[in-house]
Amino acid sequence: MTRFRLNRRDASFDGDPEMPLLWYLRDHAGLTGSKFGCGVGQCGACTVHVDGQAVRSCVFPMGGMEGREIVTIEGLGGDGLHPVQRAWIEEDVPQCGYCQAGQIMAAASLLQHTPSPSDADIASIGNLCRCGTYPRIRRAIKRAAAMAGDDRSET
Repeated sequence: MTRFRLNRRDASFDGDPEMPLLWYLRDHAGLTGSKFGCGVGQCGACTVHVDGQAVRSCVFPMGGMEGREIVTIEGLGGDGLHPVQRAWIEEDVPQCGYCQAGQIMAAASLLQHTPSPSDADIASIGNLCRCGTYPRIRRAIKRAAAMAGDDRSET
């Protein structure tokens, strides 16, 4: 039995330890925000946070989840919207929307570790967008960084 936390709640899994985290999230937990894209960890559509780090859930096995903290797009904002989610809406980022959950999760992780990212930092995320919304993604990440900076200065 593998025990972990999922979106701030206790969870467990008693199945194949080689099952990718993505399939657990979608098929067992009913959390379908993370998408299957390439299946080899390259595109980023499946990005979630594990212990605060952005990971490609399509290649992360359930056997490595013991004691871990997993956050998906559904749990990112807690009770409200995360600054990245708010910025995504304000910048009207999505076009088809397929990659957006992974993009948002990768951006949130970047901002957690790099509060004022450069264009090169943003480009280094490496998530793919077939629609080419990269200029809007970059603007949204910078907007979210400013929002988070404003939130930090108020405390």
